[in-house]
Order: sequence, then C-alpha cells, then structure tokens
Amino acid sequence: MSTPKTPDVETPSIEDRLYTNKYTDHEESHLGVFEEQTCLDCETYDCVSVCPANVWRDEGDGDVPFIAYENCLECGSCRWACPYDNVIWENPPNGTGMTYRYG
Repeated sequence: MSTPKTPDVETPSIEDRLYTNKYTDHEESHLGVFEEQTCLDCETYDCVSVCPANVWRDEGDGDVPFIAYENCLECGSCRWACPYDNVIWENPPNGTGMTYRYG
C-alpha cells in the first residue's frame, strides 16, 4: 500500500490532514471488550460518542458496538470514555497501525 500524497493546499483542513494518515493492517483487532454483558447493560455508549474516527459503532441492534479497528487513530479516547473500564486497547504490533504524516 502506498502512502497518500500530501494535499496541495495552503492551509490544510482537519479532513485534509486525516486523509494523509496511513494505517497498516495487522489483520487482528487491537480493540475489544472484556465482557460483552457490560456493553449490553450500558445505556450511554460513550465509546461510540467520543470516537473521532467512527471506529465504535452502535448498529442499533442492542448488541455490543461494532468495532471497525482498521479506522482507529489510536487516540485511546474509547478506553478513557468507557465508564466501566471495559475496553481492551492494545498497541498494534510493531510496524503496523497508524502512521501520521503531520505528527
């Protein structure tokens, strides 16, 4: 996979900057939940509301949120937002995960 080119704009927007991020998939999620029942009992879905990359998704089926780990920006906000400390968040293995063009 090649690295996206930096947008040729004088003042890049947040969307322009996000577009240049590169994610190397390690084919196994570095995100998860410790206990599914805790998510099923949760009424706030804070992990969904705080994620800036729409990784945690409430599918509206009352189930555990869907996790699209390949979109993760590795900010860790889901881990801190969960009031039950139920989020598994591990660093992706060496050489995989997010690479930021703008730091």
